Amino acid sequence: MIKKRWLKYLLLGVLTTAIVWNSPFVLLAGTVRDKPKQQQAQLLLKTGREQLNQDRPAEALKTWQEATKLYRQLNNQEGITESLVYQNFALQKLGLHFQACKKLIGTLKLDELLCEVTMLPASQTEIEKITKTVQQILLTPAKLLALQSLGEVLRLNYKLNESEAILQQISFSTNILPEQANNITLSLGNTQKDIYERAKYQYTWIDEPLILDELVNFIPQKAQSALAQYQFLITHPHTPINIKLQAQINLLDLLLSFEEWLKEQPNLPDIKTNISQQIQPLINEILKESTAFSSLPLEQSIQARLKFALNLRKLPDPQMHPQATNYAQNARQIAKSINSQKLEAISLEVLGELEPEKSLDYLETALSLAQSIHAEDITYSLQEQLGKLYQKQGKIEAARQAYGAAVNTITNIRANLLSSNSDSQFFFYEKVEPVYRNYMQLIAHSTAPDYDLISQIHEQLHIAELEDYLKCGKLNLLPIDEIQNLDESLIIIHVIDLGDSIEVISKSPKQPLHHHSVDSKLIREHINNLVNTLQDNNLAYTSEDIILSYSQAIYKYLIAPIKYLPTSGTIVFTTDASFQSLPMGLLHDGKNYLLERYGITGTLGSRVQQPKLLKQNQLRAFIAGVSKVGPSFFAPNAPKGLKALPEVEVEIANVKQGMSSSKVLLNEEFTSLLLDKELSSNDFSIVHLTTHAQFSSIAERTMIFAWDKPIIVSEFNDLIKEKTQFSPSGIELLVLSACQTAKGNKRSALGMAGVAVQAGARSTIATLWQVDADSSALLMKEFYQKLKDGLTKVEALRQAQLKLLSNPKYQHPSHWAAFVLIGSWL
Repeated sequence: MIKKRWLKYLLLGVLTTAIVWNSPFVLLAGTVRDKPKQQQAQLLLKTGREQLNQDRPAEALKTWQEATKLYRQLNNQEGITESLVYQNFALQKLGLHFQACKKLIGTLKLDELLCEVTMLPASQTEIEKITKTVQQILLTPAKLLALQSLGEVLRLNYKLNESEAILQQISFSTNILPEQANNITLSLGNTQKDIYERAKYQYTWIDEPLILDELVNFIPQKAQSALAQYQFLITHPHTPINIKLQAQINLLDLLLSFEEWLKEQPNLPDIKTNISQQIQPLINEILKESTAFSSLPLEQSIQARLKFALNLRKLPDPQMHPQATNYAQNARQIAKSINSQKLEAISLEVLGELEPEKSLDYLETALSLAQSIHAEDITYSLQEQLGKLYQKQGKIEAARQAYGAAVNTITNIRANLLSSNSDSQFFFYEKVEPVYRNYMQLIAHSTAPDYDLISQIHEQLHIAELEDYLKCGKLNLLPIDEIQNLDESLIIIHVIDLGDSIEVISKSPKQPLHHHSVDSKLIREHINNLVNTLQDNNLAYTSEDIILSYSQAIYKYLIAPIKYLPTSGTIVFTTDASFQSLPMGLLHDGKNYLLERYGITGTLGSRVQQPKLLKQNQLRAFIAGVSKVGPSFFAPNAPKGLKALPEVEVEIANVKQGMSSSKVLLNEEFTSLLLDKELSSNDFSIVHLTTHAQFSSIAERTMIFAWDKPIIVSEFNDLIKEKTQFSPSGIELLVLSACQTAKGNKRSALGMAGVAVQAGARSTIATLWQVDADSSALLMKEFYQKLKDGLTKVEALRQAQLKLLSNPKYQHPSHWAAFVLIGSWL
């Protein structure tokens, strides 16, 4: 079931509207002669507020723009600032969060980069810089309003650390009115609640033990911080009733969410007891003072009622459920009274959950309303819910159409809004992925499954996952099916995990599509055992028979049933997370490894940059490495226990020998700045980095170690973006030697593909675990020699691996199986 994560943003307008209505009017000084213009400007501010409350943000924006013109004529800086802040509120309501942020940045004369969407949370250094900048601003009432609004819009742009830093800093101000202090405290609580929600969400899908341990400590800490902000507002005797109600509703939402998470934490019983004991008294207090909902502006009141209704629905007490329905019905009536079709659609969606027997009518009406105003941010959820409902009623064709429409809507939203607005950056693994997988499952279980369509949906899912991982917007990658003159021996194999089954779909240019299904119970244990074995530090001492027992079982179920496998050729694997830490060449048919018959490459979504054969005269390489213990090994985000790699120098010498020309940076020379300089000023077709690197399911934990610091995947993009922008050839091959997958991570291909995309590389070779230095050096020497001989990348890598396999000293899979190719095989 897709959870209603959009509720996290249901009060998006609440804060926007609350700031507008609860902010004290700025006292505008002026001469008697200017008084009519001042009065007209203040009237425009008031008119704009009324328009926004009636869900007419476009009109409000124009009204406030007129107010700004008047204040500019009066040279009234406080009025200019206040009217520009109000314009930001209208822009937020129009979904233009990036523009809203820039409006505030311009008002406050801050760095525009603060608005840019980035993959990584702000570092401690960046937070300190933001705090210092805010400290230097003269905090007039209008500037305080602008900074509070900036904190809110940064939260909605998912720049949560920056939002918290700004709100915390202005909360310390002595030049602050009580009403402003209340608003700032509420905003700070909401930001800290979102930080908690982000961490809690990560906890649900991350499988890396070290990160999970960190989250178990961090989640309660941040939840308690948000609780403290809300409780302060609730218990303070002078908190206005409207602010108190917002704090109560958000506190209830946080308590219920935190209680749910604590159920899975047996080591935190005292905290759970404390949290659970607060819930019912808080509900009783809200119900007792239910007239407080009427103290809110109409739109804000709608959203508050809906959120309260859904929280009441979560309670085990069935007597609360009629109360929940009443609040949702009231919200719908208010939405109709102000002619807000979007809010009415949201109300109907909530009513569909509260009254299942009427859900079909509610959802169909809500979808019609949402589509009539092009509200795609709620349309996809309605389409998916209708798909589930139709499927339950046996209306399979209607269900397929609804799911297909939901996937198309998600594609539209991601194409337009992913990189500019966190309100549309819905949580991928909780909201987006289930839509795709439910759709594939529905098709797979139908009477006439369309397996070609399933493979297409699978491709779309993986590209969406990579875009979400990188937070980069749309990726320009080419579907393999669209590549001209494909080798007839090329096979694309999709391995799709649908929970209870593993669907295997194979395609090739001259053969019909093949499909077979595997009961996941038959294969899941073998997969987990093999991944755990390969990620174990003692892999080199593990009996090859143990590895073979797992790899043969997996081969039996995944590969053996495929009818149209040629005797040789290239296999392109597109696999789900549960298979991404497996080197598919390690699968064994009882006589041979898969690698012995086929060249193997991996992609995310069967999409790559246009394949291009690397010619001998193009072997121009940038080679860099770290052989000694350097400063980057001790960075706060570095894995523990990194050791020197003395054999790196041998590998670098071998690689250099195989190149037409090269540039080498070793140890102290290999800094992030010199990497930037070399790659932006020289045209290298190959970038070979032999140094520690780590792949993680979290982008900020995917890093490559230069001498001075670890280079995070997004920073890697920044370092070489000039190269990819101005060089017509780009990087043909990126090789990352001595890297490894973070222990427990099953999404290794995500990190590898992420680095490749950020580097603008057509192909990437990396290792799933840290390989013995001697065997790695030998493999790389052989690989580059084969490239020099004119072989394709995939065949050159295969031949190099086979050379190790044929050497008794290196035939154990720990030496050769770790090397994988991602992207183009030519």
